[in-house]
Amino acid sequence: MTVLFFTRLFYPHIGGVEKHVLEISKILVEKGHFVTVLTEKFERCLLDTDEIDGIKILRINNGKDDWFKKFRAWKNLFRYRKLIKESDIVHAHDVFFWYLPFRFLYPRKPAYTTFHGYETNFPPSQKSIIIRKITEKLSWGNICVGDYIRKWYGAKTTHITYGGVENFQISNIKSHVSSPISKAKISFIGRLDKDTGIDIYLKALAILKQKKIKFEFDVFGNGVFRKQAEKVGKVYGFIKDLSHSIEDSNIIFASSYLSMLQALALGKIVIAVYTNPLREDYLRDSPFVRYILIFNNEKDIVSAISSILNESYKFESMKKNGQEWARKQAWKKVVLLYLDLWKI
Repeated sequence: MTVLFFTRLFYPHIGGVEKHVLEISKILVEKGHFVTVLTEKFERCLLDTDEIDGIKILRINNGKDDWFKKFRAWKNLFRYRKLIKESDIVHAHDVFFWYLPFRFLYPRKPAYTTFHGYETNFPPSQKSIIIRKITEKLSWGNICVGDYIRKWYGAKTTHITYGGVENFQISNIKSHVSSPISKAKISFIGRLDKDTGIDIYLKALAILKQKKIKFEFDVFGNGVFRKQAEKVGKVYGFIKDLSHSIEDSNIIFASSYLSMLQALALGKIVIAVYTNPLREDYLRDSPFVRYILIFNNEKDIVSAISSILNESYKFESMKKNGQEWARKQAWKKVVLLYLDLWKI
């Protein structure tokens, strides 16, 4: 079977969608399928045609983000119409509008969509909701990353996923479940933007400092709050080998599904922040809500960290159960959803 994925960004760019597409593509290739990823060329040094782990990558230059970008994308994709025509499955990761003209050019071509996230603005605009509904209607089926999408976008989902963890995490990582916590070693994972709650996390750390509670703070991400974060800890930016980098941390600040899954699989205590009702549903409607701590203000975060340091035994069960659950969420399970969606 030949599969054509559309995604705005892909490896070596680092992000949740990029990780998702890479991992399921690798497994599909292992199963004997032919996978091509059509994506944007985000750096000039990247090759137009490339291959990673048996995955063929085609990169196109759609230019700057403006109203005309979709027309440039359609023009670029027209060069690959033969590839589209000959693919057994076309699957868009959020960017279904890339495929829109070809949906009518090849009406019998099986075309699917994965809805990965939400717009950073709250509440979601009517335009965003309408675009998603049109995408849903024109797709043969969809996968939604998170159950909250049904409520906030009115989506009729075929399957729901929350991502996965690599096989090496399931079998080879160290367990930190029974280790007593004597000092707060905290890592933040994600974009350093307001919607991820980084400003709330930084306020909590400022209070810890005022209370003379010692801690170490590492940041694995980037964004507009970088300078503020650098005043509190060390900022590494986005990195590829995250598991080894956070191995010695005992508390993880994270609010995205993949980051939380990765942290749970490593036996960490996860503190997640929400800044609006959508983000709250994003967290509380997840299947691992029992294994993470969810807050919307810095005072509760400080109280939780104090409790973790002084009464760490109270969190042992949560860490153990969260780790056991997360280690079972292999990417192979996510691939099974795709194969079921495609009726293969």
